[in-house]
Amino acid sequence: MSNYANLPAPSPEGGLNRYLQEIRKFPMLEPEEEYMLAKRWAEEQDAQAAHKMVTSHLRLAAKIAMGYRGYGLPQAEVISEANVGLMQAVKRFDPEKGFRLATYAMWWIRASIQEYILRSWSLVKMGTTSAQKKLFFNLRKAKSKIGALEDGDLRPENVKQIATDLGVTEDEVISMNRRLSGGDASLNAMVASDGDSAMEWQDWLEDEDADQAADYEERDELETRRELLFEAMQGLNDRERDILTQRRLSDEVSTLEDLSAQYDVSRERIRQIEVRAFEKLQLRMRELAMEKGLMTAS
Repeated sequence: MSNYANLPAPSPEGGLNRYLQEIRKFPMLEPEEEYMLAKRWAEEQDAQAAHKMVTSHLRLAAKIAMGYRGYGLPQAEVISEANVGLMQAVKRFDPEKGFRLATYAMWWIRASIQEYILRSWSLVKMGTTSAQKKLFFNLRKAKSKIGALEDGDLRPENVKQIATDLGVTEDEVISMNRRLSGGDASLNAMVASDGDSAMEWQDWLEDEDADQAADYEERDELETRRELLFEAMQGLNDRERDILTQRRLSDEVSTLEDLSAQYDVSRERIRQIEVRAFEKLQLRMRELAMEKGLMTAS
């Protein structure tokens, strides 16, 4: 899981079409097979099981990566970063949670791509706000929405509309538009063929779930929840905090028996402490959310 040694790799030298064709050869997994492979990886660190889960989802990674074109970065590198996210998802996937790997992997893939893009653009290396990052990833969509598809500077009324819609200043819209202006490859360019079937770029881009604005809103919300959780945890005593962490917030959940031995109390007492601590945590998080204006009393 630490390298790409046994994975097909996209090539910047005209080999992208070939890569897309190659990854289509890997079969999709049935739910039962995916579950068993994930169990083998989680319990036995079976590298072959992990490899099969990764290869069966390379098409998903490539499809998501195609939605991040137009940032002046080599598409092969964007796909490689998508594969990094996919590998991280497989490494952390828990089949007992009840959802499919693809659902879990999508967030990791997008996060990996976005981090790569942000690292590669100097204007976001200087600590931009979440609103500016949303502008970075969604300016093209905003322009399309209002019919501002021409190249060059935007009209003043378009700048004002986009700034209002995305919650940024007009100067930021103008600056970002100038940085992102450039020619995208045609969406009708042929990228692969499979027998009598040919595919265009737009065939790979067709993904109703690929919404970068929603991704950033989701990530912002996740960060906010983490901050609330950390602050609320300070309201618990040391024993409550430790038991709740070991029971509900750790990758490897401790059993009631383990904790009863650790604290020299009954398992039922550990359960009571856990439930009470969780109730206190929920209450404090709601209070903090209201104090910060993130939710109302209703």
